[in-house]
Amino acid sequence: MASSSSKGSSDKNPKKANLNDQNSMKHLLDETVTEVVTSKGYAEDFTLSNTRLFIGVIIIAIALAAQFYPKKFPENRDFLIACIALYVLFNILLQFFMYTKEKNAFLFTHPLTGSYNSTGLMISSKLPRFSDEYTLTIASSDPKSIAANKPVKLSKSVTKWFTKDGILVEGLFWNDVSKLIDDYADDRKNH
Repeated sequence: MASSSSKGSSDKNPKKANLNDQNSMKHLLDETVTEVVTSKGYAEDFTLSNTRLFIGVIIIAIALAAQFYPKKFPENRDFLIACIALYVLFNILLQFFMYTKEKNAFLFTHPLTGSYNSTGLMISSKLPRFSDEYTLTIASSDPKSIAANKPVKLSKSVTKWFTKDGILVEGLFWNDVSKLIDDYADDRKNH
């Protein structure tokens, strides 16, 4: 009964995006992909996002220390120079971390519960500016692992999933994403 009531509530409140705003469409599609993946039993892995947040908190603490240091300017010059250097260093570290670890990924998962596989999924997407082509990629969260599969991709025009009013046709999109996840899992079984 719960699933039918949740399905009914999604029918009453259709997901809508501004068709003139690619970020709005991409965000809605990415959010729906997350729902599909978690409905298939994959638990979201927050390790990388928590690490990114932790580095951000350090950056904010450095900025606050520089702002509210009790001494006035000429006396706090060395402290300010150290804060500026640390601020720049941690921002570079944050950008490097995001570039090397996260790439375009918006979702990382743990391996399926009860699975013999030791890697989860890394899911990324692209919707280039001035393009209607949405590309969804599912890969291993640890590509160097022996258990990693080849990445699978889905590229399709967003016009296939949105009505002219900007309402997402969830059934079609869920089917496409679900099939892509199954393709990735089937490739894993063939290894």
